[in-house]
Amino acid sequence: MLQTATLQFLKDLEKHNNKPWFDENRNRYETAKNDFLAFTDTLIDTFGKKDASIANLTARECIFRINRDIRFSKNKTPYKNNLGVSINKGGKKSMLAGYYFHLQPGNKSFMGGGLWQPMPADLQKVRQEIDYNFTDFKKLLNSKNFKTIYGSLSTEEGMALSRVPKGYDTDNPAAEFLKFKSFVAMTPVSDKQLTDKTLLKQTVQAFATLQPLLNFLNEALEA
Repeated sequence: MLQTATLQFLKDLEKHNNKPWFDENRNRYETAKNDFLAFTDTLIDTFGKKDASIANLTARECIFRINRDIRFSKNKTPYKNNLGVSINKGGKKSMLAGYYFHLQPGNKSFMGGGLWQPMPADLQKVRQEIDYNFTDFKKLLNSKNFKTIYGSLSTEEGMALSRVPKGYDTDNPAAEFLKFKSFVAMTPVSDKQLTDKTLLKQTVQAFATLQPLLNFLNEALEA
């Protein structure tokens, strides 16, 4: 579970997103960050027993900086109003599919993961794997646990092409999935869940349900 003070800090940061306020409240930030790091380390230690590929990671290798990159953004607020961690083989900068936990108060948190905007060559590898092994891929998405926790792959705007990519027939059985540019599955996490003692168990269950899909994607990428 996470501490209520961690959520409160992020709520206050959203209201006072400027450097003077952040500097005055840096101790609160460090406390919130350490709380999130501790949860993440426990998560890695626990789930690493199920997925050996992430067992040797530490939370500090996976957590994202709270500072925003404002160089090319119209939004010049200097800090994110959330904490995020990407847990995958090789750490947060890895190009492989992995697990993700997003902490943002206001019932905007979520967990899950997948493969986000891969490079063209990697995207082609995944599409080819789906085309060749569509029956297996479909079984992963249609499993009872996956449908219960995630429903389906995310179809948010920008996730897929409007047409089947070049090189594939429009009547290909896997056509709808071959359009995808990212392969991501997420499930929401309420503020109440964040501070509940069952958070770790729920997160491990969600990650374990996602693991077969990540294995499928990473086998394609590492082939």
